Amino acid sequence: MSARNVSFEYSDLGGGAVAQLSAADRKKLGFKTAERVQQALTAGIEKKALVWMAERMPGSINSDHLTALGLAAQCLAGVTYALARFSPRWLIAANVFIVLNWFGDSLDGTLARVRNQQHPRYGFYVDHVVDTFGAAFLMGGLAISGYLHWEVAMAMLVAFLMLSVEVYLSTYTVGQFKLSYGRFGPTEMRIALCIGNIALLYKPWAHVLGHAVRLFDIGGVIAAVAILGIMVVSTIRHTAQLYREERLR
Repeated sequence: MSARNVSFEYSDLGGGAVAQLSAADRKKLGFKTAERVQQALTAGIEKKALVWMAERMPGSINSDHLTALGLAAQCLAGVTYALARFSPRWLIAANVFIVLNWFGDSLDGTLARVRNQQHPRYGFYVDHVVDTFGAAFLMGGLAISGYLHWEVAMAMLVAFLMLSVEVYLSTYTVGQFKLSYGRFGPTEMRIALCIGNIALLYKPWAHVLGHAVRLFDIGGVIAAVAILGIMVVSTIRHTAQLYREERLR
């Protein structure tokens, strides 16, 4: 039999399982869009605002432009944090770029859905790779800023990446893409960061048990612990769910 007549290939199904799939089978196992779970405090009003803006967006601007804007803005927010080491006025610029990051990162998917121009696999992949690079730039800038210890910035970055891995795995295996936990999501995190930046302009230090501590060190430790806690709880819940659904009989 010649190679060109072979219509099967072996596919790794995970856990050491291997299946022989035909071309037709592979087509049936296409990418499935997961259910989006968004229950954040601002979700309702944010969705209406994003749809309103998407409906009025010039036709010359597409989702890729907005994704690029979101990444550039997040990277520039990191740069302004680094520059804040020399002047706290750069914290104001950081807020501007955080808002621009929200605009680009939140509107790109909405624009695609409003225009019915969705690319599920491409969009999912690019959006989250961009988030990873952007988070690295943002935390790197914070680590240089002098407003918190670099160890705390790295702890936040590691916690974020660990939770991201859990979210992406559960999106694939459970079929739900969680955009928020409880009433807290990405937009709430941006709002908290902007409020923190304003607070730094007036009071960059706090006093805990008679000791002066950087304000962002306190917030950073709380954030890292909270994110890791969410990751652990989600891992236990999803592991138990998948085990129940695939229990050997």
